[in-house]
Amino acid sequence: MEIKDNNLYHSISQILVQAKTQIVQTVNTTMVATATYFEIGKMIVKNEQNGAERAGNGKQILIDLSKKLTENFGKSFSAENLDRMRYFYKTYHSKISSSLMTKFELSWTHYITMMRIANVDERSFYEIESKNNNWSIRELER
Repeated sequence: MEIKDNNLYHSISQILVQAKTQIVQTVNTTMVATATYFEIGKMIVKNEQNGAERAGNGKQILIDLSKKLTENFGKSFSAENLDRMRYFYKTYHSKISSSLMTKFELSWTHYITMMRIANVDERSFYEIESKNNNWSIRELER
C-alpha cells in the first residue's frame, strides 16, 4: 500500500525523531545528574567531614550549604537531598571510581530507593535486575 500523503509521513517522522532525541537527552541528563550527585557527596564527605564517618556538626554544615546552594541552583539542594548525596557517595564509592562515572546506569531515584537496602548483596541484586530489566521505580519497589 502506497502512502498518498507525503506530508503525513514527514510529520510523523519528525515526531519520532524528536521523541528519540528527547529520550537520549533524558538518559544523558540522568547520568550526568547521578554523577554530579556522587561528586557532591564526595566533596561533602572529603572536605566538610575530612573523610570521617560523621562530622560533629555535619547537620549544620548541610543546612548552611543547602541555603546557599538553593538560592543559586534551586530546591534540589535541600539539606535532606545533600544528606542523600553524601550517603550515596558513602554507599557507592568503593564500587565506582570518579573515572568510571558512566557506570551510573540508573536514575537518581533508583539509587535513593536502593540505598535503603542495608544488605550489600541484596542491593547489588536489585541494581543488576533494575538495569538488565529496565525496571521502573514501581517495579523496583515491588
